[in-house]
Amino acid sequence: MNFLARTAARATTRAIPRGSRKFAADATGGDYFAKRQAIQEHAQASTELWRKISYYVAFPSIIVCMAWVYNVEHEHHAHEEHEKELHGGKLPEAPPYEYLNRRVTPFPWGNNSLFFNAEVNKDMDEEQ
Repeated sequence: MNFLARTAARATTRAIPRGSRKFAADATGGDYFAKRQAIQEHAQASTELWRKISYYVAFPSIIVCMAWVYNVEHEHHAHEEHEKELHGGKLPEAPPYEYLNRRVTPFPWGNNSLFFNAEVNKDMDEEQ
C-alpha cells in the first residue's frame, strides 16, 4: 500500500508543468521583496508620524503643563506666606483630628516621616 501511495504522489508531481512550480528561494525574489519594501516604507512613514507627534504635540504639551503647575505652586506659596504674616510667622494650627498623624509604632529614624520638611510638615517631636 505504501508503494502505491508513493508512486501515485510521484506521478502527480511529475504531471505538473515545470514553470508552475514555486520554490522558497526564487531567483527573481517574487512577492517577498515587494512585501519587504512595503513594510519598510510603512515603518518609515510611521516613524516620521510619531516623531512629528512627539515634537509638535507632546513636547509643547509638557511645557504648557510645566508652566501651569509652576503658576499654581507660586500662588500656593504666596498664599502660605500671607497666612504666615497673619499668624505671626507660623502657619495656623491644623484641626486636631484623631486620625491624622497617628503613630502606632515609631519609625526607626524618629517620630517624623522620612521626608520631613519643617516648613510644611508638622514636627511630631514637639507633640510629645
